[in-house]
Amino acid sequence: MSSIVSTQVQLAARPSGWPTPDDFRTVQVTYGDLEPGQVRVANEFVSVDPYMRGRMNDVKSYTPPFALGETMTGGAIGRVVESASDDVPVGAIVLHQHGWRDVVQEDARGFRVVPELPGVPLSLHLGILGMTGLTGYVGLTAIAGMKPGDTVFVSGAAGAVGTAAGQIARLLGAGRVVGSAGSAEKVELLTSKYGYDAALNYKDAPVREQLPGLVPGGVDVFFDNVGGDHLTAALDVMNDGGRVALCGAIAGYNTTDRLPGPDNMANLITRGLMLKGFTLAGYLDHAPAFRELMTGWFADGKIAYDETVVDGIENAPQAFVDMMRGANTGKMVVRTAG
Repeated sequence: MSSIVSTQVQLAARPSGWPTPDDFRTVQVTYGDLEPGQVRVANEFVSVDPYMRGRMNDVKSYTPPFALGETMTGGAIGRVVESASDDVPVGAIVLHQHGWRDVVQEDARGFRVVPELPGVPLSLHLGILGMTGLTGYVGLTAIAGMKPGDTVFVSGAAGAVGTAAGQIARLLGAGRVVGSAGSAEKVELLTSKYGYDAALNYKDAPVREQLPGLVPGGVDVFFDNVGGDHLTAALDVMNDGGRVALCGAIAGYNTTDRLPGPDNMANLITRGLMLKGFTLAGYLDHAPAFRELMTGWFADGKIAYDETVVDGIENAPQAFVDMMRGANTGKMVVRTAG
């Protein structure tokens, strides 16, 4: 065993409005010899996700904020290169939350060994096969109680969770799946690759004007990653007894002003609607059922995916900023050995 230098990205300042790369700093950290029970992992991919923007604010939330001057955490996958643990051997592929660094050395209990699937990029364990896919599954099933034949609307449909949610809805028997995205290219991708029956470009015209024509029979389940104008538009077209799974509200993550709320909240009463927000931490008991389903779907060639890959751990801040502005299709990951 020996010491090793790890390149790590820290939060240097709390962003006001849109984050910039200047809000981060890249540092070199030297790890010494392993202590008993520790492992050293060479990361291969690190995840950048919308929820991280909220953790950059020093406010009360479902999880503590990132600390200034400390290395950013988050999903990552890598290979064990040294081990002082009987449970996590050298060579194992591991998932963990010690995100924005190229090498991590921590207690083995914080790492989960995952199978190395032939021909499958390791990064998919951060996306469609992992938390991203599970988020789509939980929102549709445990939160919205989707039933076969339901019409499902997904906002932010070309993002990581949106591409997962649309496909899972289709595979669970949805009658019609409609999505929103921010470019003509993404709209085309939703209908040609991801099984969406129709999609709208929210930059073409107000969502409220475009959505009714795509869902003539109304919407039973709305999977919301955006909030704001998308939530307002969906409340217009929800059917009686409709269910809304509130997964994200990216429309308001980077604004310094208060966003106006929907002007049609009375529809919740007159149509008996259910709106329920969720974060994945409270629903991890659904992971085994999801993994069984997703493994089968994936093996049968029923799952499509896109990844946007940025090389180099030092480029993680720019990757994060670009992801927040919608530059990604599917999951945005950073390949740490760039």
